[in-house]
Amino acid sequence: MGVLPSALLIEREVGIETVIHYCCRDRNLLGMLSDIIGAHAAGLRNILIITGDPPKMGPYPEATAVFDIDSIGLTNLVYRLNQGLDPGNNPLGGATQWAIGVGVNPGAVDQDRELSRFAWKVDAGAEFAVTQPVFDVHQLEAFLQRVEQFKIPIVAGIWPLISLRNAEFLANEVPGVSVPEEVLQRMKKAQEKGKDAALAEGVAIAREMFTKVKQLVQGVQVSAPFGRVEVALQVFAP
Repeated sequence: MGVLPSALLIEREVGIETVIHYCCRDRNLLGMLSDIIGAHAAGLRNILIITGDPPKMGPYPEATAVFDIDSIGLTNLVYRLNQGLDPGNNPLGGATQWAIGVGVNPGAVDQDRELSRFAWKVDAGAEFAVTQPVFDVHQLEAFLQRVEQFKIPIVAGIWPLISLRNAEFLANEVPGVSVPEEVLQRMKKAQEKGKDAALAEGVAIAREMFTKVKQLVQGVQVSAPFGRVEVALQVFAP
């Protein structure tokens, strides 16, 4: 299901304010402009903008990617909508009120390029940032020192691991996600005791990360791995 109807259903049926996770890969500039103006008219106000991975990384490799603009370009487009201007610099007759978020990756292999792109995102109008899943608090601390000059809120991503295979996949197949050897070894030992033990250890690791990083950042975003909301909720359990 598309992110916009999903967000509207959640807000209507559950009453939880949403942040739409919007990707530049799937529509051209005009399609994205239409989506975003329509979503605002429907009452949505928060957007997290990402460039998006190529389709070949997903289950439908035959699909094509558009990429008229990347996350920096779309951030600037939404910022201009907030000023009452369309991409052609024409007045809209009113201004949107989006809270604009972007992605940032503390574990990027090329840190200089990541910082450069983050600087461009902030310059384009980003108002907050959400990180990739954090498994190494020292890596996050070092990154935060380098981005504190930008003075926008940082929300740390937390991913509860559900198995050793899940941990190894994130460590080896997901660009920019750093899973320390210590975490992999903990998951390996737990997996030897069974899937329930591995899940419990994954939640324990996530809770440890939550406790450590919440003092460093302005917010925490806990993912529901593979749609398992109950696993995410366990991270918050007292």
